Amino acid sequence: MNFAVLVFPGSNCDIDCYKAVEETIGQPVEYVWHTETDLSKYDCIIVPGGFSYGDYLRTGAIARFAPVMTALVQAAEKGTYIIGICNGFQILLESGLLPGAMLRNNSLKFRCHAAMLQVDNNVNPFTKEYKQGELVNIPIAHGEGNYYCDDATLAELQANNQIVFRYEKGNNPNGSVDDIAGICNKAGNVLGMMPHPERAVKELLGSADGKRMFTSILSTWREQHGAAVNG
Repeated sequence: MNFAVLVFPGSNCDIDCYKAVEETIGQPVEYVWHTETDLSKYDCIIVPGGFSYGDYLRTGAIARFAPVMTALVQAAEKGTYIIGICNGFQILLESGLLPGAMLRNNSLKFRCHAAMLQVDNNVNPFTKEYKQGELVNIPIAHGEGNYYCDDATLAELQANNQIVFRYEKGNNPNGSVDDIAGICNKAGNVLGMMPHPERAVKELLGSADGKRMFTSILSTWREQHGAAVNG
């Protein structure tokens, strides 16, 4: 299974994502620069956290126009697995691959600490190895993680089971609507989340709860490809 980690000027979690793939599931993984225009060889594409293009204008607003984004949209349409983490989630929102927008944290402060998430959808490629309703420890690090959408969009997300992660009740660190920490598209192959699973793949880091996200992706892919990976 071939993984890509996109790299924009200002990305700073790309190495973390690369190492997480390498050390949790041992699959081929490559850095892909923002000028690339062909992502067809990859089975999963990670859009990492950081401060793409310095987060000028607003988070993700400039990255949305990078050459690689046309290829990313094409990959999403054909069913490739795509994960946007933190700034990557913001980029997915700006590109229209996921609905909604990000606001400044309601504290107006950068929040960087462990966070408890509830798994609200474990029937997609990214969470199949978690239990429905399970609480997992995945750290956050963001200043604009206050997810917002209008009432109609929220109702649609709820009705289509597109809310994948919520912050533990009473412990919403940024004020996001309905405690949302991560959502997916209707097809289920594009996930955006503010917390960092790549920073939670070893107990030494404070939690290994993020490891199952990567093993979930691999096991789902293997199930879909069947005999192609047997033996």
